[in-house]
Amino acid sequence: MEVKSNFITSLIEKFGSGAGKFTATFFQSGRETMDIIIGTVLPFMFFVSALIGIIIKSGIGDIIARTLSPLASNLGGLIIISLICGIPILSPLLGPGAVIAQVIGVLVGTEIALGHIPPQMALPALFAINTQVGCDFIPVAMGLEEAKPETIEVAVPAILIGRFCTGPIAVLIGILFSLGLY
Repeated sequence: MEVKSNFITSLIEKFGSGAGKFTATFFQSGRETMDIIIGTVLPFMFFVSALIGIIIKSGIGDIIARTLSPLASNLGGLIIISLICGIPILSPLLGPGAVIAQVIGVLVGTEIALGHIPPQMALPALFAINTQVGCDFIPVAMGLEEAKPETIEVAVPAILIGRFCTGPIAVLIGILFSLGLY
């Protein structure tokens, strides 16, 4: 009877210890998650909200979009759009909310629907106007990963320049995949 009692006691102790470790691990991960959200994600969200508000209320987004949308009817124009949207200083500002990409997308879509731009240009136009995608989130991602300042100093410009260089390539890939669609 004694052996059975020790076995049951040992089993209950192990179960209780495991449940305690499980609870402590999830509690600590919850604390760390809140620290990251409060220290990194929320400030970025406030910044993006302010930037979107400024771009929308000032009309800068509409001005840029209406200036760039006529370029969407040919390959050269799309490459120019991708280069403009990928400018390393400009792309983090264009990224939040994708305000300019949305406006250009609507204008290009309307022009395609009216027959002024061939439908084959839709995919390359999408690639051209979305060159800035992700550039606004790079600092946040680095913060979430707790990157060292030296890493951020090198990585952010490298990614921005990389997006600038690959934008025109993406447009060419879009043209290639659009061949024969319509």
